[in-house]
Amino acid sequence: MTTATAVAALALAPCAYASPVPARPAPVLDGSGECTFPMKKQIEGRPWSLQRVLFDELWQDTKGKGVRVAVIDTGVDIANPQLKPAVDAKSGADYLKPEKDASGEQNDKRGKTGGTVDEVGHGTKVAGIIAARPRAGTGFVGLAPEATIIPIRQNDEKNSGKTDTMAKAIDHAIAQHADVINISQDTTEPQGPESDLAKAVRRALDKQIVVVASAGNDGMDGKLKETYPAAFPGVLAVASSDRNNERAVFSQPGTFVGVAAPGVDVVSTVPGNGQCSDNGTSFSAPYVAGVAALLRAKYPYAKTKWTAAQIVARIEQTAERSVNGHDNFVGWGVVDPVRAVTDDSPPQAAAHPDPGPPKAAAPDVAELALSETPQERNERYATYALGIAALLVAVVAGTATVLRDARRRGARRMNGVPERS
Repeated sequence: MTTATAVAALALAPCAYASPVPARPAPVLDGSGECTFPMKKQIEGRPWSLQRVLFDELWQDTKGKGVRVAVIDTGVDIANPQLKPAVDAKSGADYLKPEKDASGEQNDKRGKTGGTVDEVGHGTKVAGIIAARPRAGTGFVGLAPEATIIPIRQNDEKNSGKTDTMAKAIDHAIAQHADVINISQDTTEPQGPESDLAKAVRRALDKQIVVVASAGNDGMDGKLKETYPAAFPGVLAVASSDRNNERAVFSQPGTFVGVAAPGVDVVSTVPGNGQCSDNGTSFSAPYVAGVAALLRAKYPYAKTKWTAAQIVARIEQTAERSVNGHDNFVGWGVVDPVRAVTDDSPPQAAAHPDPGPPKAAAPDVAELALSETPQERNERYATYALGIAALLVAVVAGTATVLRDARRRGARRMNGVPERS
């Protein structure tokens, strides 16, 4: 089975999951050029997106234990060994209608799975990036490998999900005590503040749940556009970055973008077994959600009173920036998981530009001497004249003494008077 590609959105404000985008051919194990599953082999090396992270530093305080992350997506498959211990199947839900079989009878298989069947593979990849457990034979692991996943199936390869079912999914996440909600779906249809989706998001934020959403994959033209739920106030909207920390060409830009995260050749778990790599803001959002899970574990609201807004601000403030301020393409920068988790600065309500270099101390004011006055100049000249006159007197007196002595000696010689020894 192959990963679903982008399909046309349905009417009535559908929520299209941010489907994989082939920014460039992704390396896969079977050589087909597609992300297939289940995989017979595992990806052995550590993916580039995780090579950016020093795990010893990232996990020195927590690995996310006790934090619950709701994945509102296409379901989360628990057959994959890296996800089975991470998923709380009993807390899941399925908001897609059961299909009818060939006889016209409803097939209730989907409705009873609690969100643990993923026929697309999209939600399974999202969940793996957040909380996949370590496994021998692969360098891939989730950023918060002790967090718990709440699987909520709300969409499929047909984009059957709607904004009203997403709102219900968010309310279910709240009821299941989610600390973080990841939504790798978007709709470009405007959603006003009184829409069901906007109200559900506000209810989650009021419960101090960190809501992370993908910005969308329609950014090839570079034009600013708002997507929802990412553009709602309080939601951490995530764009995609590449290996050079630059915006991936498909990533949707906008004033609402909070940060960027790896979204090209991103490795994660697939249904059944193994891993594969894919592209899209769908896989950037859970990268950030994993960081949010670690921060929420370090700063639980019940003990520290760190709000969801302060968690978001910490992620944005510690991002690796290319400009000193906000950018419509990568937000406040590319997320830096280690810096976000290890920074011990006091919490802040919102991100802000970094302070500039400290101002140099003002130099001491030097006193400027004025030119001498005419009186001072006359006194100086008079001093010079006195000195010269005294010198001339001394010279004249000395010369006279020498001449006098010379005359006396000459007179004595003429008179035959011997000189005194």
